[in-house]
Amino acid sequence: MTPNDDNSRLPLNERPFRVLIISGSDRRQYNCPGVDSKSRMLMLRMAEKLPQDWEIDVEDLGNVFARARIQSCNACASTAMSLCVWPCNCYEKDNKDEPDLMWDLDLYARLDLADAWAIIGPVNWYGPTSNLKLMFDRLVCMNGGNPREDLIEHKNPELAMKLEHSPEWKALALNHLEGRSAGFFCYGDDAVEERDASGRPRYISAAHAHYFNPDDEPKDQRETYAPLVWQSRFSGIEVPDALWHYQSFGSGRIYSDTQAEHMAQDAAFLSEFDAWTARFAGFVAAKGKVLPGRYRAYGYQPPAHRWNEVKLWWRDKSMRAGHAPQGSSPRVQEELGLNRDVVMSPQKSEGERLRGKAR
Repeated sequence: MTPNDDNSRLPLNERPFRVLIISGSDRRQYNCPGVDSKSRMLMLRMAEKLPQDWEIDVEDLGNVFARARIQSCNACASTAMSLCVWPCNCYEKDNKDEPDLMWDLDLYARLDLADAWAIIGPVNWYGPTSNLKLMFDRLVCMNGGNPREDLIEHKNPELAMKLEHSPEWKALALNHLEGRSAGFFCYGDDAVEERDASGRPRYISAAHAHYFNPDDEPKDQRETYAPLVWQSRFSGIEVPDALWHYQSFGSGRIYSDTQAEHMAQDAAFLSEFDAWTARFAGFVAAKGKVLPGRYRAYGYQPPAHRWNEVKLWWRDKSMRAGHAPQGSSPRVQEELGLNRDVVMSPQKSEGERLRGKAR
């Protein structure tokens, strides 16, 4: 069934189940790779095999030329958890200065609307893809994020630090997507074709072969997605072990021989994927629909904050001139000579400034 966001307003027993399937590969045929990913094929296959009376939402995070990217997390939570706003207010929809795919695709709302998420992606360099990692980094706000940006004047770090110490904060810091379920299906070829008989990468010269010991290499490729799984579990999202799965594909073949059309001919691989899909569907159906949280991303309208932006602009200009707010963390760091970050043009890199001094 095509997803209908208005169904979220129906009583729980009347609305259909809703699932969001995400293809986490960075590849799309409309960019440098020139070929669509295997995870996209698997996303579409899963959508066809899930119960068709469910709402099946799908999204491909692959890079498309000139389309917005998922912007990186600014780590506001490390300044104060209350500075990390739910849903993320570091970026906004249709912003020309910092276009952000998370907002442009309404991913916060769609993750909120779903009872369960299915994440499908390859293993890239012993870990998940860049786009999946970016998405989950930006989901730090689902775990204890501040749903009341008005209390911190949009993004004032001093007010956020104060709020984090207040009794009021304990009632606001919630797991906003708690209760949902997530399944993770990752795949890879273990780089067998790129190894010599000893298991070492065949590109490594003999002089440096001792840098890589295949006996010490991570063995369980499923663990490459552990950061995403444990972030979900930490945030109250259930990831049963049976729905966290790695499957090898294309082992020993060169990359050009391991495309989606080759995977579609691998009956053993598809059988494992379909079995994972069936386990996912069975678990979601048995668990039941998820009640929405107190503060929803669906239907969220960012409050106006023009005056607060003016005040933050003035804070920024003052700090560039070496006048951080009295008693603030930047002022203390300044006085202790820790970060030495008083500059009029912060866009200029440290390397540029360093080389400028040398000349």
